[in-house]
Amino acid sequence: MQQHFDKKHFDREHFDLVINGGGMAGATLAWGLNYILGNRHALNIAIIEASVDDNQHPGFDARVIALSYGSRQILEQLGLWSQYRNIVTAIKDISITDRHHFAQASIKPSDYQLSSLGYVVELNDSGRLLQRKLQQHVQDERITWFRPNSISELTQYQDRVEITLQDGQQISSNLLVAADGAFSKVRQLLNIDNEQTQFGQSAIIANITTSVPHYGKAFERFTEHGPLALLPMSEGRSSLVWSLATDDVDVLMGCDDAEFLAQLQQAFGYRLGTFEKTGKRVSYPLIQNVASQITHHRTVFIGNAAQALHPIAGQGFNLGLRDVACLIDVITNAVVAKQDIGQFSVLDNYQQQRQADRSQTIFATSSLVSIFSNNHWPMVIGRNIGLQLSECIGLFKQPVTEQMLGWRQDIKKLTPLSNA
Repeated sequence: MQQHFDKKHFDREHFDLVINGGGMAGATLAWGLNYILGNRHALNIAIIEASVDDNQHPGFDARVIALSYGSRQILEQLGLWSQYRNIVTAIKDISITDRHHFAQASIKPSDYQLSSLGYVVELNDSGRLLQRKLQQHVQDERITWFRPNSISELTQYQDRVEITLQDGQQISSNLLVAADGAFSKVRQLLNIDNEQTQFGQSAIIANITTSVPHYGKAFERFTEHGPLALLPMSEGRSSLVWSLATDDVDVLMGCDDAEFLAQLQQAFGYRLGTFEKTGKRVSYPLIQNVASQITHHRTVFIGNAAQALHPIAGQGFNLGLRDVACLIDVITNAVVAKQDIGQFSVLDNYQQQRQADRSQTIFATSSLVSIFSNNHWPMVIGRNIGLQLSECIGLFKQPVTEQMLGWRQDIKKLTPLSNA
């Protein structure tokens, strides 16, 4: 899919839309726009991507993401779910416990008339799927890759954004979308402030094999050292996300597999039997980055470039996918109305539509971190009472579950224009 260009053949190539970052958010946006707009209204899109191919993309590594039910609905509307359903593992049940304390809660799909609460997909598999889909639009010249490449300079003009790439090529666009991760280069170049929260924690990520099958059950266990999540995967594996103080993570990362599994067993218990095997372990510092604004002149921030969250509730990608869906809707309406997709009114519309969902999800995630990483007895007692009430009285559980499921009344249904 790699595209090479000889600078002699053009001065400054112009695109309707340039996306910086070809990871999950950027690739889904590029596919979704052309799928919804159809042949008649298709945009000329460029994607700038630093990695050589998707096998080296940091967004398509060995980690997994938990797709909410709301995210499934978005993928269905973008014509992607029929392929995704072959690479996902359904979440049939969620167990929530607090180690050493009495409270527990469970969430079942039957409580909400659903077949599954969500789905787990490996980022490597998702990356390959999206790259194959995008290849269709590369062949019909709707999408141009600048890869491997990156932005070195950008200048905003009244009617365009001009971009100089690392290799000296120059392109311009009506709209620039930053989908370039938590440490967004676009955000840095435009001097956009971001609020960074250091949790003093890192997460250990690994794929685990257990003696008892998971049967599609996910576990969220809050321990005195930090939250521990196990998500069901294919081939009987479970994906571990274990958040701990960074010093403790360093110690565990230095253990051999047997000692690591013994420590994990002690923290989690035996609800999946014994931990038999671990795949490669990797660790990441847990930092929340929230951009002070998600639009700038002819520029939009989506996904982790707009907000990178703690993984405690698995909301980061799902929130980013709702960014993508909303931006597709806003751009589609602008194209149909023959408006400039980068003009202020279009971007302001996007910003206004994303404000409530973004604020609520960031607040909910931050609150969970504060509540379940605090070992003071008043907080421990309060959260256990809350967990037990949610188990006994559905009214307490419903708002949290709906947030987790990604049910948003303000996300519009996306319909391809050719079928409208």
